[in-house]
This record gives sequence, C-alpha cells and structure tokens, in this order.
Amino acid sequence: MTYENLDVELVNALLNDGRASLRSLAEELDVSVTTVSNHLADLEEGGVVQGYTPRVDYDALGYDVTAVIQLKVEGHALPDVTDRLRDHDRMISVYEVTGDYDIIAVGKFADTDGMNEQIKVLLNDQDVNESNTSVVLATASEHDQFALDVED
Repeated sequence: MTYENLDVELVNALLNDGRASLRSLAEELDVSVTTVSNHLADLEEGGVVQGYTPRVDYDALGYDVTAVIQLKVEGHALPDVTDRLRDHDRMISVYEVTGDYDIIAVGKFADTDGMNEQIKVLLNDQDVNESNTSVVLATASEHDQFALDVED
C-alpha cells in the first residue's frame, strides 16, 4: 500500500468496522500498527474522524415517529434558533438551508403527542415565523455513510 491513499483507506476501513483494533487495521492495510496509530491520530486531530459511536436504531427503542420540521425564522435569530434545536435531545439533525425555509430539523419522537409538544414550543418561539412539519411514513435510508474514492 502506498501512503498517498492510506488516510482514505483507513477511513474506509473504519466505516466498515469502527471497532477494529489498530492491529487488524494494520493487517488489512498492510502497514505497521505505529503507522496506523499515527495516521489515525492525525485524522482525529484534523477533525476527519470525529469519534466512535454506536449506530442506534431509535425505532427499536420506541422512537418510531420521525418528523422533518422546516422553519422560517427571523434573520438575526438564525444562529440562536439553530443552537436551541441542536441542543434539543430529540433532534438528530439540524441544517441551515437555502430556499423557502431557513432551517430543516429532523426529530425522533416516541409518539405524535411528543412531536406535537415540540412543534407547539417552536410555534410559540418569537423568532420562528412559520413552520411546516412532515411525518415520515417509511424510512428508505437513514444515517448511511459512503466509502471514499481511492485514487489509482
């Protein structure tokens, strides 16, 4: 293996198995454990690899209502509203976007009552001008990651 693709190959190996040991990664990539350790430390320090967390099936835990919430907010309040949504424990994704709405948030709820309570809180927020909520009927794909392209 040439070192020019090592970081990409290392990221791909971690995407395949985030719990892989340094030794198994070194064997897979045909480099030393020290090399893997050094490159992995660089990737973590550079923010490319941001942690090692389990992938949780929220549906299996009873959070089977997924809502996509679109918000129009006062321009000056965009960072504040985004921060409040990001800090909410049921929001799994929060995006500032272009288009008709300013923010799109995705939340997981145990039931529609919990979802409704959150929406009412948002509607009472003086910085929120308008909201549109869609309830997900079926999930085709969620939290997927993709392997990086390796240059030849």
